[in-house]
Amino acid sequence: MSLNKVFTVIFILVFAGFTLTSCESKKKNDEKKNVITTTIELPNRPNILWLVTEDMGSYIPSFGDSTIATPNLSRLAKEGVVYPNLFSPSGVCAPSRAAITTGMYPTSIGANNMRTILHTKMTGLPAYGAVPPPETRMVSELLRMNGYYCSNNYKEDYQFKAPKTAWDESSPYAHWRNRNKDQPFFAVFNFTETHESGLFEPYGHRKIETRHYHSGDTTYTWGEDKLKLQKKPYIAWGASRFTEEETPVNLPKNTKFSIPPYLPNTPIVHRDMWKLYNNIAEMDKQVGAILKQLEDDGLLENTIIFFYGDHGGPMPREKRLIYDLGLKTPMIIRFPNKQRSETRDNQLLSFVDFAPTLLSLADIEPPAYIQGQAFLGKYKAKEERNYIYGAADRFDGVTDAIRAVRDSQYKYIRNYRPDQGYYLPVKFREKIPTMQELLRLRDDGKLDSIQLQWFRKKKPHEELYDCSADPYELNNLAQDPSYQGKLVELRTELDRWLSKIGDEPNLPEKELIAKLWNGAKKQPTTSKPKLTFSDNKLTISCATIGASIGYKIIPENGKTPKTWSIYQKPLNLPKHAKIVVQAYRIGYVPSDIVTENRI
Repeated sequence: MSLNKVFTVIFILVFAGFTLTSCESKKKNDEKKNVITTTIELPNRPNILWLVTEDMGSYIPSFGDSTIATPNLSRLAKEGVVYPNLFSPSGVCAPSRAAITTGMYPTSIGANNMRTILHTKMTGLPAYGAVPPPETRMVSELLRMNGYYCSNNYKEDYQFKAPKTAWDESSPYAHWRNRNKDQPFFAVFNFTETHESGLFEPYGHRKIETRHYHSGDTTYTWGEDKLKLQKKPYIAWGASRFTEEETPVNLPKNTKFSIPPYLPNTPIVHRDMWKLYNNIAEMDKQVGAILKQLEDDGLLENTIIFFYGDHGGPMPREKRLIYDLGLKTPMIIRFPNKQRSETRDNQLLSFVDFAPTLLSLADIEPPAYIQGQAFLGKYKAKEERNYIYGAADRFDGVTDAIRAVRDSQYKYIRNYRPDQGYYLPVKFREKIPTMQELLRLRDDGKLDSIQLQWFRKKKPHEELYDCSADPYELNNLAQDPSYQGKLVELRTELDRWLSKIGDEPNLPEKELIAKLWNGAKKQPTTSKPKLTFSDNKLTISCATIGASIGYKIIPENGKTPKTWSIYQKPLNLPKHAKIVVQAYRIGYVPSDIVTENRI
C-alpha cells in the first residue's frame, strides 16, 4: 500500500485496566498515563467506514462491561483506539444525526425538537425541516464533490429531507461495492437491532437487519415488500420481526444482571436487560459480517473504521435525558495496519466534531460555518476541547427546555421550565416493559428515593454533578458552597455557548418555525433551476442562495443513471441527450424538476 500522508498525533496511552460508568471521568492520579508524540500514516485519500448502532451506552467489554461477549467489537478495540468520552448533543437520534451530518449543533439550526416532520396533530404545528445557514452541506455531499463515493445503508433521520445530491446511494442495499473501480469511499452502515423498540413485547429481532449478512446482494429480501421499502423506508423500518422462538439466544435468559439504582430490581427489568444484551450480541455479529466483507475485498488496511452509537442507552432515564446516560456513547476507531492499537484517547469529543474530522482525514479543509472541530487529520484542531454541550427540547408530543455543559469531571444543567417535572410521558417510551414497571411501582408507592427522583413534580433551576464521584448524576451540588467556583465557571460557559450559536432555549416552537421560515406562513420552496446554453456549454443556476443542484444526464439510449450528480461547473451535454435537474436548499421544499433536451 502506498502511504503518502503522515499526521502527527498525540495519544494518551492508558496501561491500567478501566471500568466505565455513564459519567466516568478518572482523576489524574487514578491511572498511570504515558503521553507520547507519534505519527500516523494514511493513504492519500483513505476509505472511511462508519459502523453506527442505535441507543448505545457503555454496555460492551471494551468499555468495561463484560456481561456479553462482543468478539468483533473487541477485535476492533484491540486493533484500534478506544474513545471513552464521546458525547451526542442530544439524547435522541434525529437531532444527533443532524449534528453528525452538518457539524452544527441541532439547537442552532432548528433541529432539536424530536421530530420536526411528525406528531403535528399532537403539537398543532406544521411539519418543518431544520434550516441551517445557506452554505451548509451534508458532509457526504462535500466528500462527493471531492471525488468520494458515498453510500448510506440505510437510516437517515436528519430532521430534514436529505438532498438528492447527499449520497451516491442511500438504501438497504447501499454498499461500497457499487462504486467505480479504485474510487475512495465513505460508507455508512446503520445497525438498528439495539434501538429501544427492540425491548418492546412481543420480543424478536428485526428481519430487515439480516440484510447485513447479505450486504451488496440486491436480490436479497427479508419478508418486506421491496417496492414499499424503497419508497418509504422509514415506515417499513423494523415493521417485521422474528418471533422470540426464532430469535437467537446469545446469553442465558436467567442471567442475573447488575441493575442500576435508578431502575427497580424486578423480573421485568431483568428481562429487559437480557433483551438489551441479547440485541447487542446480534449487532456485534452484523458488524462482523460487514468487516468480513471489507477484508474479503482486500480493503481493511486502507480503510479507517469508526464504530459508535447515535447517543446513550435505550433504557428509561437513559435515552432522551441530558444525563450522560443519554448523551455518552462508545467509539472505537481502527486505523490502517493497526496503528495506535490497544490505546485509549480520553479527550472530550462531540458529534459536531465528526463532519470536520471526516473532511480533515480526506485532506479537505472544513468549511468555516462548521461549529465542531477536527480531532484527526490534516486540519486537526490545535487544542482539544475543554467542554461538551447538550440540549433537550420536545420529544414527540411533549416539550421541555434544558441545556447542559460538561468538562472532564463536572456537569452543569440549566432547567428553563423548573415548574415542570423531569419525566415526560412519551408514548413510544412507555411501550418498554421497564417503563411500564416504573410507572406501576410509582403509582403503588413502591419506588425508592433514587428511583423517584425522575418523577419529581418540579426541577431545580440549576444542577451540578461531580461525574467522577456520582456517575448516575443523583447528588446535585449546585447549592453546596464548596462548588460555587465550578458552578460559576460552567454557568458562564453555558451562557457563552448559547450566545455563540444563537440558541434561545425557551423560544416557543411556533416562533422557532417562523424564524426558520423568515416569517413566512409555509415552508419556503427552493427556486426552480435555470438552464443556459452558451458555446456548447450548459450552465445551471438557482436563485435560492445555498441551494445544491443535482442532475442526471440521460443519453440517447434512454438509460437513466441511478445517481444524481452534483453540479459544480458548466457541463458538456451530448447531442440527443436529456438532462434532468433539481435544486434544493436544506430545510426548504425541493424545487420542481426541470428537464431539457439537447437536439
